[in-house]
Amino acid sequence: MSWVYLVLAGIFEMIGVLMINSLHKNRNWQSLIMLLIGFGASFLFLALAMEELPMGTAYAIWTGIGASGGAILGIVLYGEQKGWKRLLFISMVLGAAIGLKLVS
Repeated sequence: MSWVYLVLAGIFEMIGVLMINSLHKNRNWQSLIMLLIGFGASFLFLALAMEELPMGTAYAIWTGIGASGGAILGIVLYGEQKGWKRLLFISMVLGAAIGLKLVS
């Protein structure tokens, strides 16, 4: 169950990052509330995952999901650059997270 919590933490981290962008563009209270909910839920699920998983593994995977997921959402939703080098490095981050899962 700790791995499910960790994936949920990463997904809520991505929501929080999206809401930072939304708040920057719109300056409305809905974006602020969603930002707080996203990051709050992210930290909650990370804490639950860390009850069973080692801190280093949990943090690395949470950061990897958030960083690569945020970059992918930027490409998909905001038309950010999607060159092959950028996609390669996003894939490397995801591959490292999967590798940590396999050895943990």
